[in-house]
Amino acid sequence: MKDSKNLSQKVKELEEKIDWFYSDDFELEEATKKYKSAIALAKELQKDLDNLQNEIEVLKEDFSK
Repeated sequence: MKDSKNLSQKVKELEEKIDWFYSDDFELEEATKKYKSAIALAKELQKDLDNLQNEIEVLKEDFSK
């Protein structure tokens, strides 16, 4: 099943995950789990951005013809 979140939603979610580490809710026991989740989301965002960059390059090339 494909994730239906858009890029902006994913960025917001990652920001919320990062904010947790600086919050009063921080618990060492949860840190590893939250860290792994944030890393996975960051990798997903990087992949999305790479795909978007590729699309832009294709459009740019098509436009320049």
